[in-house]
Amino acid sequence: MSTPLHPQSLVEQALAASVADDCVVIVRDHTSANLRWANNTLTTNGVMHGVSVTVVSFVGAATGSVTGSATTQAQVTALVTAADAAARAASPAEDVNPLVRDVPASTDWDDAPEPTDIHVYDVFAPALGEAFRVADAGRRVLYGFVNHEMTTTYLGSSTGLRLRHVQPTGHYGCTGKTTTPEGRTESAWVGGATRDFTDVDALAIESEVARRLAWGHRRVDLPAGRYDTILPPTAVADLMIDAYWSAGARDAWEGQSVYSRRPTGTRIGETIARRGVHLYSDPAHDPLRCAPFTVATSSGNTSSVFDNGLPLGRTDWIRDGELTSLLQTRHSAAMTSQPVTPAVDNLVLDVDGGRGSLADVVAGTERGLLLTCLWYLREVDPQSLLLTGLTRDGVYLVEDGEVTGSVNNFRFNESPVDLLRRFTHASETVPSFSREWGDDYFSRTATPALRVPDFNMSSVSQAV
Repeated sequence: MSTPLHPQSLVEQALAASVADDCVVIVRDHTSANLRWANNTLTTNGVMHGVSVTVVSFVGAATGSVTGSATTQAQVTALVTAADAAARAASPAEDVNPLVRDVPASTDWDDAPEPTDIHVYDVFAPALGEAFRVADAGRRVLYGFVNHEMTTTYLGSSTGLRLRHVQPTGHYGCTGKTTTPEGRTESAWVGGATRDFTDVDALAIESEVARRLAWGHRRVDLPAGRYDTILPPTAVADLMIDAYWSAGARDAWEGQSVYSRRPTGTRIGETIARRGVHLYSDPAHDPLRCAPFTVATSSGNTSSVFDNGLPLGRTDWIRDGELTSLLQTRHSAAMTSQPVTPAVDNLVLDVDGGRGSLADVVAGTERGLLLTCLWYLREVDPQSLLLTGLTRDGVYLVEDGEVTGSVNNFRFNESPVDLLRRFTHASETVPSFSREWGDDYFSRTATPALRVPDFNMSSVSQAV
């Protein structure tokens, strides 16, 4: 059997094997470690490791992209052969541009991949055992999952790019239920994101779950309607990610999104949110650091394989309420006559004057609803970005600045862009975690809590 090659060698082997005009190679070395628990008992744990290789071949103006697992020269050669053939058979690419060059090589290009392993939980796991004992004593049961990943990306090209990035990603989620003679009734969820689990306290998670379950000792059933509603940072992250993912410049230019100036054009330069609202991405933002260069395995409305290696910096999507940028490839930027502003793998929402915590927003509310998180978000109307979704694992009644009980779940219909105009109060921005999108897609967000009047709870949901 062939000896597995180092990631850098996989890049060089692929570039040497390609007979296309140009070639880009992306190697990702990925390890993950996880723990899962149910009924106050650890149930499973595991560590996984994999290496994926993407070869993008360029023949004239045509491209071919093939991704697969590969650790040996033979496996890499097979991917290159397939990518070269796909490029030769393809039609000219619409997004054709010169490949990126003259970007300084990463100083750590020659370094080995950085892995994770089960020891990332050396502090968290014993505390989790103690959390189980506390929950048992309080007649509560806990269910949950933690996952930590390390992905080291190596990007090389025939134009001389040699770029490397190490991305730690972690998240935790814990659902608690009460146990009574009548069965398990109330449900509450606590979750968040982390880079290394040194900042995650299992006992603090259990304590917050217990507090929320205690709020459910009084049950209040409410009808559908419009309510003064407090969205915690996790729910705000749920919605802002949809607003970000829908900000493709080409879709806007063609009249297909909330960011369109119809019949043709974008709303860049228009005020679309309250003054003082800032939505931006920044690869250097602590603790949401992410890749400072573009990595694209395929082309689409918001990505281009020709843009691989483009340097990324802070991009303001909304500045002081004004739409300032959309997700732009070099191709769409030429179409819209706007700067090139590629996607960045994090998102921050700041509000001038935002102060205090979620608890402070609750304390300032006379009567309203406090949500926990949202789920099953789906787009209803792209031209207004109207979304529908459900509340989950904790909707609470707030009266005179205090949580006084739990409320039934709802289906809602709202636009995140419209909410940025209508909210009345905002807390400080804190690292947050989208329950809907964070597990698998987008975990690096920082958002405030927002209080929104007349939030549209369109129907009562039977979900529990």
